[in-house]
Amino acid sequence: MEINFFLYVKMKKAKKQRRNGLLKHWSIGLLLFGCLFLFAGPGLAGEISVVDVRINNNDIYVTTSVKPDRKFIDDMNNGISKELVFYIDLFRVWNVWPDEFVTGRKLVKTLKSNPIKRENVSMNIDGNIHTEKRFKDIESMIEGVMNITDIKLTNTRELEPGSYFVKVSVESKIRKLPPVIGYLLFFVPEKETSISKNSATFQINVK
Repeated sequence: MEINFFLYVKMKKAKKQRRNGLLKHWSIGLLLFGCLFLFAGPGLAGEISVVDVRINNNDIYVTTSVKPDRKFIDDMNNGISKELVFYIDLFRVWNVWPDEFVTGRKLVKTLKSNPIKRENVSMNIDGNIHTEKRFKDIESMIEGVMNITDIKLTNTRELEPGSYFVKVSVESKIRKLPPVIGYLLFFVPEKETSISKNSATFQINVK
C-alpha cells in the first residue's frame, strides 16, 4: 500500500506538470495570435484622396494626399515606426500599346513616435536630400507626411506630344517594432500594404 501511495503521488505530480505545460503553450499561442492580430495587419489600408496635376511655365507639378486608416494611427500611438514610400510616376497613354512609363520620383518618409518620451519625428528622403522635422503630436506629423504639395515631376519640353497621366503609389512598411513585440513577431513581413491612384488624363502639346 505504501508503494502504491507514492506511485499515486508521483503520477498526480506528473499529470499536473503536463497540464501546466499545456496551459503555458496555450498562453504563448494566444499571446502570439493577439500580437499578430494587433501588429501584423494592414497598416495603410486607407486611400489616396487626391492626385492633382498642374502645368506652370512648362513644368509639371503634382499634389497628392493620403488618408490612412485607424489601424495606422493606432500603430503609431503604440510606438511602431513606419516607413512610407511614395512613387510619383508619369505615363504616356497609347491606344493600342500598354501605357508607357516616362519618368518618376521616389520619396521615402519615415515616421517615428515615442509615446514615453513624447517625441514625434519624421524623416524625408528625396534623392540625395535628407530632411528631418519634429512635431508636437502624432496627428500633426501624420498630416504633414501624408500631404505632398506641388512636387515638380518634369518639364513638358522633354516630352513628346500626346496624352499623359500621373500614377501615385504608396507602400507602407514596418520600420521598427517595440523590442518585445519585434522578438515575438520576427516572422511578420516588412511590407504591410500598397495603394495607388491615377490622375485624370491630360494633354501635352509641345510648341
